[in-house]
Amino acid sequence: MNRLAEKVVVITGGNSGVGEAAAKLFAHEGAKVVISARRVEALEKVAEEIKAAGGEVLAVRADISKVEDCENLMAAAVKTFGKLDVLVNNAGVLDSGLKAINHFSDEDLDKVIDINQKGTMYAIRAALKYMLPQKSGSIVNVASVAGYNGGGGAAYVSSKAAIIGVTKHTAMRTATSGIRCNVICPGSILTPMTAGMDHTNMDMEMFGAMAAHSDIRGVKPCTAEDVANVLLFFATDESKPLTGQTIVCDYGSNL
Repeated sequence: MNRLAEKVVVITGGNSGVGEAAAKLFAHEGAKVVISARRVEALEKVAEEIKAAGGEVLAVRADISKVEDCENLMAAAVKTFGKLDVLVNNAGVLDSGLKAINHFSDEDLDKVIDINQKGTMYAIRAALKYMLPQKSGSIVNVASVAGYNGGGGAAYVSSKAAIIGVTKHTAMRTATSGIRCNVICPGSILTPMTAGMDHTNMDMEMFGAMAAHSDIRGVKPCTAEDVANVLLFFATDESKPLTGQTIVCDYGSNL
């Protein structure tokens, strides 16, 4: 308890899956939590559950692919709670069907890059407006093992690899300013987003290539709570010497 006492945390994609689990865990640990998502009904449901458990929370509708929404999200956090200590960039989307580099659609590429890559960068830039003057902060990005080892649809892989790169860039830029930036790369994970994948639309050639280079037999997938616990560590001062780090969370399936 109270590992995040008095910390103000913004979590994008806080309406389900990893974002919801992290929001509830962080609030339980004493954080003032600001959650955002595009779907307001689900977002407000999570907020009500946090309040019912005694936590402090602000729900803000935001589409992180829009610059103004990211700016307004960070401003709302600071206006309500007075500061911004932690940003968890969790919001993201999948491509359709693990389409490989010779099969991806332009529509998929635009959608995935706009939300996963641009959205993460917009949110970081907006948060740094508050973190740099106060000379403190922790930014934790949620990428994917797909961005680490290439195993996934080309559009999705490219967006998650970009998040790993921009994490290292941000860590380098802010290392002397008291701000840390790290990235978590979950492997297979059980969330509503992954459960909703259309398996009839899979690129089986890409799926076969992935199976040849990793072994998920007998290795359990991560849960949202597993990833939330890792995010918690990077949000707390317990991890203050760590910045620019890429952590794969997959129970060893991609070793």
